[in-house]
Amino acid sequence: MDFGLIGAKLGHSYSVPIHAQLGDYDYRLYERTEAEFTELMRRRDFKGLNVTIPYKKLALELCDALSDTARAVGSVNTVVVRPDGSLYGHNTDIGGFIALAHRAGVAFEGKKAVVLGSGGTSLTARAACEQLGAREIVVVSRKGPVDYNALYRDHADCEVLVNTTPVGMYPNNGERAVDISHLPNLTGVLDVIYNPDKTALILDAEARGLPCAGGLYMLVGQAREAATLFTGREIPESETERIYGLLRSEALNLILVGMPGSGKSTIGRALAEQLNRPFVDCDAEIVRRAGKSIPDIFAQDGETAFRALESRVVADLCKEKGQVVATGGGAVLRADNVQAMRQNGVVLLLERALDALSMDGRPLSTSQEALKGMWAAREPKYRAAADAAIDNNADPQAAVQAAKEAYHEAAGH
Repeated sequence: MDFGLIGAKLGHSYSVPIHAQLGDYDYRLYERTEAEFTELMRRRDFKGLNVTIPYKKLALELCDALSDTARAVGSVNTVVVRPDGSLYGHNTDIGGFIALAHRAGVAFEGKKAVVLGSGGTSLTARAACEQLGAREIVVVSRKGPVDYNALYRDHADCEVLVNTTPVGMYPNNGERAVDISHLPNLTGVLDVIYNPDKTALILDAEARGLPCAGGLYMLVGQAREAATLFTGREIPESETERIYGLLRSEALNLILVGMPGSGKSTIGRALAEQLNRPFVDCDAEIVRRAGKSIPDIFAQDGETAFRALESRVVADLCKEKGQVVATGGGAVLRADNVQAMRQNGVVLLLERALDALSMDGRPLSTSQEALKGMWAAREPKYRAAADAAIDNNADPQAAVQAAKEAYHEAAGH
């Protein structure tokens, strides 16, 4: 092998497409057991490696020489074979973490920081907190001296929260390591998880208006620094922003919300074709799972049963990536649905005049008066959920183009 990422499980890694943007070298994923990783390090038949969970501490022990940064952090995530055959270990995660904190506007100077987790990435976060000037750093873990009960009891005054655990990572989207409603003094939240784009923890922080960010920018930043070691050439920091925007524009879902009959399925299919992405329709999936039409679900099971099934469908579909998703008109009525949409998506509100809305086969669209009442109740929820609004009263192609532009702007590309 030449270059690559090595770890225990790598099924959803972004490292290959990131390194493809950073240099012209062969970079692959290598899932290995601890014994296999140790043997590989001893054989040294590679040029350079990135190391991830759970081998960062072990990598430090197996290197012949360490950078000052790796020694200070206590873990290694980048290894290169030097011309004399020795293994040199460095930690690029800390640079990526600090870049993430600065970009998100999360300040540590003089503040009490809590780091969730005690693994290799926790070591990086602790070193970064210290370097960024935190006045106190508390490590919380299930089996450590400070557990999660002690967090709420003794450290509810923490001001910056950093999650380095896998809680909330795909496919367990929606899980949270902590409930930040018990932490009233928070001024910022960072989560090293990058799949989903925004964990439930980050969405909770967003809802409170706190500076916050998931881990994708950190991932790209540390990869840029690693690529400099691999290639021997300096790669400008501007590449981090470019690649970050590119990845998000390819991975985030484009999710359409709006009134029943506003054209979400029609516009969604056209968008999927132009973006070369799969199209998924929440209502169609509900019908498939229920084995009957939506009017029949309402008539036979009631709206409550329909909404419960809708929430399961939205959660399942929106945890995936790179799709165009059309939601049902009432999907925004439940906050958990909106969180599911926003974890991996840019949400666009499709608007159409009420008198132009189709009412066929729509159980709640019984009259113009019913539509007016529905719009009055739902409009604030639509606007709160959406990143942008798209007019669909004229040329459908104009709506498609406007949706594409709004999506790429929100994704940062």
